[in-house]
Amino acid sequence: MTVTRDGHPAARTARRNDRAQRPVSRLGAASRRVEDFLDARPLIDYTMIRSVVFVLAGLGLVMVLSSSMAMSYFEAASPWKTAARQGLMVVMGLAAFLAALQMPLRWLRSINAVMLLVSYVLLVLVLPFGTGGDEVGSQSWLALGPLRVQPSEIARLTFAIWGAQEVARKGIRFKWDSGAAFYLVGIAGFLLIAAQKDMGMALSFALIMGLIMFFAGVTRTVLFSFGLIGLVMLLFTFLSGSFRSDRFHVYFDALFGKFDDTRGIAFQSHQGFLSLADGGLFGVGLGQSRAKWFYLPEAKNDFIFAIIGEELGLWGGALVIGLFAALGYFGLRAARRAATQEQRMIAASLTAAVVVQALINISYVVGLLPVTGIQLPMISAGGSSAVVTFGAMGVLASIARHEPDAVSAMQNYGRPRFDRVFRIPEPEPVLTTQPERRVRAAAAPQPERRPHKQRVMRGRRVVHASEREARFGTPITARGERTRQMGRTPGHARVARPDRTAGRRQASSPRSRQRPRYDEPRNRRAG
Repeated sequence: MTVTRDGHPAARTARRNDRAQRPVSRLGAASRRVEDFLDARPLIDYTMIRSVVFVLAGLGLVMVLSSSMAMSYFEAASPWKTAARQGLMVVMGLAAFLAALQMPLRWLRSINAVMLLVSYVLLVLVLPFGTGGDEVGSQSWLALGPLRVQPSEIARLTFAIWGAQEVARKGIRFKWDSGAAFYLVGIAGFLLIAAQKDMGMALSFALIMGLIMFFAGVTRTVLFSFGLIGLVMLLFTFLSGSFRSDRFHVYFDALFGKFDDTRGIAFQSHQGFLSLADGGLFGVGLGQSRAKWFYLPEAKNDFIFAIIGEELGLWGGALVIGLFAALGYFGLRAARRAATQEQRMIAASLTAAVVVQALINISYVVGLLPVTGIQLPMISAGGSSAVVTFGAMGVLASIARHEPDAVSAMQNYGRPRFDRVFRIPEPEPVLTTQPERRVRAAAAPQPERRPHKQRVMRGRRVVHASEREARFGTPITARGERTRQMGRTPGHARVARPDRTAGRRQASSPRSRQRPRYDEPRNRRAG
């Protein structure tokens, strides 16, 4: 096989050169212009992530108020009960967001390890003391006084951070033998969540684990095996004959546009479709939903996207999808531009955790997936899940804030106004003292090169040093030799020094290969 000078096969180098010489399409040129536009703004990732989080928080408050007024008035004789509670949770979540921005990233490892341990203890405690089994079929909540905590949501995001740190510590190539702790902790969390009969959250947890493995660069065989195990478990759930099996039947019926039991197992999915259909292009108006009047169960939680589509129409649903798409794009862009491998893995894992959860929720509302009971992050009414999600987005924004270009921009031009208002300190630059470990393929053997010969200048003709020494002894320039014959020692004559490195190649500098400058008429007049 022919090998080029850089160690790559010649065929690969030829294909790369062909792609470089190929004319760029209009789409490619537009993509490059967008990349150049974003690269010229070092703080764009931090600004966009922060802006998307605040917009989703505000939109969630408005939609929870609109979708919960009827149920709140029926339960507590006040339409503001659920909205006030959600407002308190959002304030606590934004406080966690700001706290994550204030916290140095080096503290994240110890703090997250404690949170992961606490979340797994809560996962164990929720099995005998949990609530929610009679209402929604899954025993996923733990009552702590007036608060109801969902440990699976905390465990899902804390595992995303811990798993990313574990993978980054092991290296970019993650294998079975080096990731025993990652697999044991991940499988234990999945089994504890599955024991609560919360298959939607268990599926989300498994997807996060698989995406971390994908980001770590595991082989296709491992990913295929992981996906095959998941398909077997889904098939077992489909054939179990429980209410989850009924959800699969409703899903397949919805794909073909027919509902056999709209008063029974297909009631919720059918009402969600009717809400989206009533919304049309521009919606029926904010607060004018009819499905929230006890037609659509869980209107403020699982099916809040149906209320958004009904009241705000197609453009409202497209706005929500666009916000999560922007969060995914700038989150992964921050992961690609992060300073260290650990920060890259954490940013990618947190982005995938939130965006995948939103994708699953929107997909089962519009009929692309079976109903799983996963909430829409930062929009649905929730307690502990909202606080933990906002805190995770604070960690993501902090990583985007610690990009090398962003740190340099803040050091030269000052912090943004948002950071000055909330007294967020200037990020610390990351100094990598050791190169990151990367497993590279063994370099192909390079062809043997001809020994380099030093060259000197003689007039306009280039002569090798060996030929020059045979004729004149010490290699000097030809015009300098003529000056020496006239009895003068020119200061500009270039004398080649002997090679002091035995056995090594003596490389001539670029200046020694240039044509020497002489004042020909002045030398003649001096002679």
